This record gives sequence, structure tokens and C-alpha cells, in this order.
Amino acid sequence: MKELSKKYGFLTAVAMVVGVVIGSGIFFKTEAVLKASGGNALIGIAALVFVGIVMLICAYTFSLIARRREHVGGVADYAEAEVGPGYGYCMGWFLTVVYYPTLASVVLWLSGMYTCQLFGIPEPQTGGGCLAITGFYLVVLAATNVLAPILAGKLQVSATVIKLIPLLLMAVVGIVRGVAGGTLAENFASSGLSGGGGTAVSLLAACVAMAFSYEGWIAATSVNSELRDAKKTLPIALVLGSLIVVVVYTLYYLGINGAITLPELMEYGSAQAFINLFGGVMGKLLLLFVVISCLGTANGLIAAGSRGIYSLAVRNEGPAAKLFSQVDPHTGMPHNSAVFCAVMTAVWLLYFYGGPLSGWFGPVSFDSSELPIVTLYAGYIPIFAMMMRRERDLHPVKRYVMPALAILSCLFMVTAAIVSHGFDVVWYLLVFAAVMAIGLLLRGKHYRKLG
Repeated sequence: MKELSKKYGFLTAVAMVVGVVIGSGIFFKTEAVLKASGGNALIGIAALVFVGIVMLICAYTFSLIARRREHVGGVADYAEAEVGPGYGYCMGWFLTVVYYPTLASVVLWLSGMYTCQLFGIPEPQTGGGCLAITGFYLVVLAATNVLAPILAGKLQVSATVIKLIPLLLMAVVGIVRGVAGGTLAENFASSGLSGGGGTAVSLLAACVAMAFSYEGWIAATSVNSELRDAKKTLPIALVLGSLIVVVVYTLYYLGINGAITLPELMEYGSAQAFINLFGGVMGKLLLLFVVISCLGTANGLIAAGSRGIYSLAVRNEGPAAKLFSQVDPHTGMPHNSAVFCAVMTAVWLLYFYGGPLSGWFGPVSFDSSELPIVTLYAGYIPIFAMMMRRERDLHPVKRYVMPALAILSCLFMVTAAIVSHGFDVVWYLLVFAAVMAIGLLLRGKHYRKLG
């Protein structure tokens, strides 16, 4: 078995955090957050800040663990170290089979949808053209990560820089235009355009919707064993990257509320705001940047997922451990693990396309862009709890206060999901239970500890 080589540096680590988080959900979920809040821009920005704080707290707390470990597996490795091998395996299996593939499938669909809007292809959300383009993007990104991982890393850094262009332009120009024209003040003065179910319920629903926009930062931990000086690089990247995301999102949200009225935003989405603000030609150019931005996010998620089942196999766990632990001597990538990731992403893409979007499965549908994220927050809780018990040499603030705040943050996200999604949570939990049961059956009996 060949181990993964140290091929990435600090910029790639930061780009994994910023590049995976920024650039898809914020375009997709801005109008969803406003709908969930009853058209109340103040609740929208409150959700943005709350979930941003949750991400910062969790990222900082994980950074305390990351300073000590750099084995393959990232968060699954941390789960193993703090809770035990069995929990580490369950976390790794969930990330591999559910979390990374579901997020990647939604972001790939976004890339396809925005491409359809860019070229005027009919039915941009559920048409055959969107599905075909999405499938093409999946094949290209999966192949790039398998055959040219260094190129994939450079793509991640480049896409991160590119994706900041439309966000920062919208932030600056939108705020200036919104202040001058009064749109910004008008939107925030609005008390709600479509009712809503009360401020508290609306805020919880908006937080769950915003969770997708902030998610993916944990993907940076998937390459910790491939980072040079990972114990120093990864913690700084987690905290710095998360802080950049919160600042950029806040400015973007203010900008978009200055560029378009709330009714227009909820009906036509973010793409219309770019066209309103910059005109047809410039708006289309920025929409192209949005497509690149989404592809950068998808690339980071696929890069993380490609190492998923490999991280289990090197411990001699999961199905066909010998097959999935193989690393190609030329590219330094676990090819078989990457193919598994691509297949799982395709499966979840078909579910998302046929379930939440098209209604093929009737009532047996759930939002795969949100519920797996909240499940991961629930999965963090035992890690943070055991951290308070095990990490005896940490300062009391780092050992007790930060993990406690992280647990409260995770409980907030879980409560918000239950309140906002209702009975859909039951369908999701049934699927989740089935996936985890299959994973436990395939775990194997000859666990091998790393490090």
C-alpha cells in the first residue's frame, strides 16, 4: 500500500475552505432564506450571522484537534481519536456515502442550471439539458481529480480567486447603488412580504437554508495528510478561511439587497440581481464567473470525497478494503476510491433531480441539500464532548468553553432542522439509518490503527 504524498501547501488549504464554501450556496440560497423568513431581510441577515458564528466556533474547535493529528481521514480521524474506532468509522462512512456526494450533486446541478441560464437553454432547473450538462461536469471534475490531482489543487486556488470577483463586485456596487437609490433601506425596513410562521420559526428555517451556503469547510480536513506541515497549516487555514467566508457573505448579502427589491429577488433569484445591476452583457459575464465559482466548490467536494472510502480502507475497514486502499504510483491518488465517490455523487444527483426538484418519488422526498449537513452537526457533538474529557493539556478555555459552545451551536442547528423540515426529517432518517446499517455490515473485523 502506497501512502498519499505531501503535495499541497497553505494556499490550497485556505482555498479548500474558502473555495468549497463560497460560490454556490450563497447564490442558490439567498432567495430561499428570504422565503423562509417571510421576506424579512433582517431575519435573513440574522440567519447569515448566526450560522457564520456556528461555523467559526466549530472550525476553531476542530483546529485545536487538527494541531495534534495529520493522519488520513480528516474529521473521521478526529472522531476516531476522541470517541473511538467505531465512531470514527461511522463518521467516515457517512461522509463518504452521504455528505460529500449529496453536497457535490447539488452544487453540480447548480453549475448546470446557471450554465443553462447563461446560454438561454430552456427549463434550466429540471430540463434534460441541465441534467446532461451536470453529468458532463461530474465526469470532467472526477477525471481531473483522479488523473491530475495537482491540477485539481491549482483549479481550486484559481476558482477561489475567480469566484470572489462577482461576490465583491455585487457587495461594493450593490451597497453603493442601494444606499444612493434607497433600495437597501427599503428592503431592511420591510417587515415581511409573505407572512411567515412567526419570527422564531422563520429564523430557524432561514438558518437551516443558510447552512448550505456555509457548508463544506470541513472538506479541508480531508487532505490533512497531504498538506506540508499540516499541524501548523490546517488550523490556520480553517480559522482564516472561515473568517473570510463570513465577511464576504455579509457584504454580498448587503450588496444584493441594494441591487434588487425583495419581491424580485424571491421570484427571479440572484441571477436577476446581477443583470439589473450590471446590464445584460456584464451580467452574463458575471454569471459565467458564478458558473466557475460553483465548479470550484464542486471540485473541492469531489476532491474530499475521492479520499473518503480510501481513508476507511487504509484502516482495513469497509467494503473491499484491499481494492480501495490502492494508490496509483504515478498520480499519487486512490483511483478506486475516487471512482466510488463519482458513482455515489451520480446516485445522489439522480435522487435530488428526481426527488426534491421533480417530485418523482412523491412524499418520499427530502431536501438533500440541507438535512445531511445538519446530520453532520449532530455527529460533531460526541467529538466535542469527548474532547473536554481527553484533551487534558489544553487551556481550560480551549478544553471546556470552546467545545461547550460548539455543542450548543450544533444543537441549535439540529433543532432548527427539526422545526423547519417537519415530517421530511422522518423520511431522511429512514434513509440515513439504512445507509449506516449497510456500512456497519460492511465494516469488517480487522481494524488497523494509523499513527
